[in-house]
Amino acid sequence: MSNFLKGTGVALATPFNKDGSIDYTGVTSLVDFCIKGGIEYLVILGTTAESVTLSKEEKRDLVDHIVKVNDNRLPLVIGIGGNNTAAILKEIQETDLSYFDAILSVVPMYNRPSQEGIYQHYKKINDIVPIPVLLYNVPSRTGTNMAAETTLRLAQLENIIGIKEAVGDFTQVLKIIKDKPKDFLVISGDDTLALPAVAAGGDGVISVIGQGFPQEFSEMIRLGLAGETEKAFQILYKLLPILDYAFEEGNPAGIKNILKTREICQDYLRLPLIPVSEGLGEKIKEFIQNF
Repeated sequence: MSNFLKGTGVALATPFNKDGSIDYTGVTSLVDFCIKGGIEYLVILGTTAESVTLSKEEKRDLVDHIVKVNDNRLPLVIGIGGNNTAAILKEIQETDLSYFDAILSVVPMYNRPSQEGIYQHYKKINDIVPIPVLLYNVPSRTGTNMAAETTLRLAQLENIIGIKEAVGDFTQVLKIIKDKPKDFLVISGDDTLALPAVAAGGDGVISVIGQGFPQEFSEMIRLGLAGETEKAFQILYKLLPILDYAFEEGNPAGIKNILKTREICQDYLRLPLIPVSEGLGEKIKEFIQNF
């Protein structure tokens, strides 16, 4: 059922114009660039999309545009999450999910629930959702780590099909891979650790850098999944510098500069995020020129 989530998905950035409005020409260019580069699926309205700065109307219009541009070429995953369980349930029920293959829903942030609170939050989602759900654990942003034990407990629920794990603790990733149900997907949310996770038995990645280097990154993950780890790691080592640069001054500032340098879209962001420094921009430009 969930084989479409194996491989490389990308958490799409949202291109903006100088006046802060959504750059729909840039959105089209980015989607086409990812598809032509061999990406397996697209994730809309994730963290990288600056979704917390988008109005309800902008989210709707952006989703409609990406659905139209994609034209059923790739599976689509939509981010629906937050820290108010009732509001999330309402959003799920009010969103037209007919074009989507799964929901990506982040661990509630800021109010820092207990492990039991996290479980009950996702159980409520599981009980009403009409399509599969991917958990998303990213403690560096939410302030709370969903323990491996909680993930494995949630893996028993009918509509929870996997996790995007961005804990930064590889031991936790290994614990989940070791004890997960057979069909439960473990998808890396960390670009640098994605290939090691695949080599350990993971299923792929939801990537940031993948939209800047779709051909290379998706090929690296496919090689890893095929057991051709030596070839895969050669690509990873070649990409290592840009992986550092992409996150050196925060996400999505880094990837937007990469996309600007690759002439996909401009690198405008919405406050409180700002573009990367001139020095970092020069390092990114030099890497791409020599890649």
